Amino acid sequence: QVHLVESGGGLVQAGGSLRLSCAASGSIFAINDMGWYRQAPGKQRELVASISSVGPTNYADSVKGRFTISRGNAGKTAYLQMNSLRPEDTAVYYCKAGATTTSRVRLDTWGQGTQVTVSS
Repeated sequence: QVHLVESGGGLVQAGGSLRLSCAASGSIFAINDMGWYRQAPGKQRELVASISSVGPTNYADSVKGRFTISRGNAGKTAYLQMNSLRPEDTAVYYCKAGATTTSRVRLDTWGQGTQVTVSS
């Protein structure tokens, strides 16, 4: 199986920055795509940013120019650098990874979520 552990959330003032990390572990043959999603109270979970195994990225319009997704640790860690944070960015942020296990099973795995709160 594949496990994801997120870190880096917290409370920050508007205009500030945070960096989220998502580390994958387990029976991993390869991590294909990784992404960050967020869910605010009373709203549906939405894609924030994603990155493929070869590098192309995709961003929600609301975060373009402010957030940057990247990967490290041989592709097993995803980062989300969040700058110029706004109160509307407040949400629980979830990491998702599309992985191939050592048994060559393809599966999607979610992290437990990390709270980001931006005060005005």
